[in-house]
Amino acid sequence: MKFGIIGVGNIGSIISEKLVKNGHDVKIADARGIERLEGKDLAGIRVSVEDVIRNINVLIISIPLYVLPSIRHVVDNVGEEVIVVDTSNYYPQRDNKIEEIENGMVESLWVSNQLGRPIIKAFNNLLAFTLKNKGTPEGTSGRIAISVAGDDLSQKKIIMDIVNELGFDTVDSGYLSDSWRQQPGTPAYCTELTKDELTKALKKANKEKAPFLRDKVIEKFLAAPAELSSKDIVRINREIYNS
Repeated sequence: MKFGIIGVGNIGSIISEKLVKNGHDVKIADARGIERLEGKDLAGIRVSVEDVIRNINVLIISIPLYVLPSIRHVVDNVGEEVIVVDTSNYYPQRDNKIEEIENGMVESLWVSNQLGRPIIKAFNNLLAFTLKNKGTPEGTSGRIAISVAGDDLSQKKIIMDIVNELGFDTVDSGYLSDSWRQQPGTPAYCTELTKDELTKALKKANKEKAPFLRDKVIEKFLAAPAELSSKDIVRINREIYNS
C-alpha cells in the first residue's frame, strides 16, 4: 500500500519505519516545512506536506492536537478515497484548553470537524516505546492490542489489518463518537493490554472521570524524582486509570 505520514515525532517516525520494513511505499512530511526533516533519521521518502498527500491510499496524521487546524488546507486536497488516520491525544497542558472538548465533545469528533472529513482513530493508545519494541507475530501469547475507532467499517478493517501486520492485535472500539474510550484518562490508554483485556477496559471507561484521571497521572509524572521508564509509566497508568 501507499502511505503518507504527516508528523515526524515518535509515533509518526515509528509507524513509518515499521511500514517501510513491511514493504509499503511511505512518504513522510513535517507540517512545519520540509526543511525540518534535515538531519533526522527517518524511514520513507522525505517530501513536503503538499506532496505527502499525492498518490496514496492512507494518510496518517501524527501531530499534536492543537496543530491539526493548521493543516486543514492540506487535508482539503486529499482524495475522498484516501483513508485518514489520526493518532493524536488531547492534553490541555500542551494543547491549551479547547472549549468544545472541555465541554464534553469527543476529542476525535473535534479533530474530524477541524479537518473537515471523516477519520479513523488509531495508534493513540500505546506508548511510543511499546509501539516500537513490543510488537509480536500474530498468535503470540500475551500479544498487546491497539483499539481502532471509526464510522466507516471497510476503512476501519483496512487499518486494523495494518495494525495486525505491524505486530499488534486489534479491538474495534466502535464509532468515532466512542473513541473517547481509548483516550487519556481511561483504562485502555497506554496500559499494554491483550485483546481480551483491552475489550474489557474499553467497556469500563468513564467519560466523566477521564479528564480528572488524565490530569492526576500528569501530576504524578511531573512529581517523579527521576525520569520514568516505560514500565513505570504503564504501571502508573494502570493504577490510576483503573481507580
